[in-house]
Amino acid sequence: MNEQPDTSTLYEQIGGPEKLRELVDRFYDLMALEPAFQRILQLHPGSLDNSRDKLFWFLSGWMGGPNLYIERFGHPRLRARHLPFQIGIAERNQWLICMKTAMQELQVDGKLQERLLRAFYETADWMRNQEG
Repeated sequence: MNEQPDTSTLYEQIGGPEKLRELVDRFYDLMALEPAFQRILQLHPGSLDNSRDKLFWFLSGWMGGPNLYIERFGHPRLRARHLPFQIGIAERNQWLICMKTAMQELQVDGKLQERLLRAFYETADWMRNQEG
């Protein structure tokens, strides 16, 4: 029996806007609560509300859902927007571990987690602007 390839978007696979918002909120909750993520927390403003919205809006479009970020701000220009912040290997790794932890806590499907983490790694590594 031939299996049909999954043609649903990552946005649909994760569970749509409610589950994506839950993931983003847990990601930022962990960042604010866990000492292991202090380096990346320090790169954010005092209130994480705007950061939560922007990541949700960005991931929505990036995952194949509504292009909420682009509708509000235009092209994300991720690297350019992050250049003012010192992002090295430690910051990249903290971001990835924080997101992985949030996905595990929310019991995102294992194969979807692997796929997302590979893509997140590529993007996070591309954002680095420091050697260390």
